[in-house]
Amino acid sequence: MLIIAHRGASTLAPENTLKAFILAFKQQSDGIEFDTYQHDDAIVVFHDKTLGRTTNGSGLLLQTPLAELKQLDAGEGEVIPTLEEVLTTLPDGALCNIEVKHLHNAETWVQDVKQAVEDAQINPNTLLVSSFNHHWLAAISALWPQVAIGALTATYALDATHCARQLKAKSINIALDVVNADFVNTAKQAGLDVYVYTVDEPEDMLQLKLWGVTGIFTNVPNIAKRVLN
Repeated sequence: MLIIAHRGASTLAPENTLKAFILAFKQQSDGIEFDTYQHDDAIVVFHDKTLGRTTNGSGLLLQTPLAELKQLDAGEGEVIPTLEEVLTTLPDGALCNIEVKHLHNAETWVQDVKQAVEDAQINPNTLLVSSFNHHWLAAISALWPQVAIGALTATYALDATHCARQLKAKSINIALDVVNADFVNTAKQAGLDVYVYTVDEPEDMLQLKLWGVTGIFTNVPNIAKRVLN
């Protein structure tokens, strides 16, 4: 079962920062997950719509110029990174789950991500693009059919796997509080990988491993590594 660091090693370093991602790989994570916004000037790695929770700034992320965002302290002196900056931290073969929080132009997004992948010399086969907005995923997939798609869901809907298959998704990424063994079996029989978020308790890690889940998103990859080994 793969260990994916949720926003990096986010209990020991500021979430969605280069420090958190580098630490995640030092802790032997199999990959990282992070959130992105399509900003006017770059694809920015950040979770919230507003700046106040995780930086010393205020206001809306998308209404703040990139140059100003880069001056903010995102915790422990870290800055808000761009997608390309994050990709440069990836070891060879590491899984990279890009969650799309905001998309205003799918064609530009695909061009920018492809360029960032090329510049960082990343194997595009290690990418997994996910979102709760399945319309965005469909648009991205239509423009870039080779990229792996992860359909995010927070509910156990009976048609969740059908929806994921319609998107030609590689995986379904489901919340811990709604996943169960039947769901995992159904999804896997449909040819889907199953990733579960957000898994921080050892007993949950062991249960999901028993069910045959593909991977977990966790804030504590160091603990997950110890428990699962």
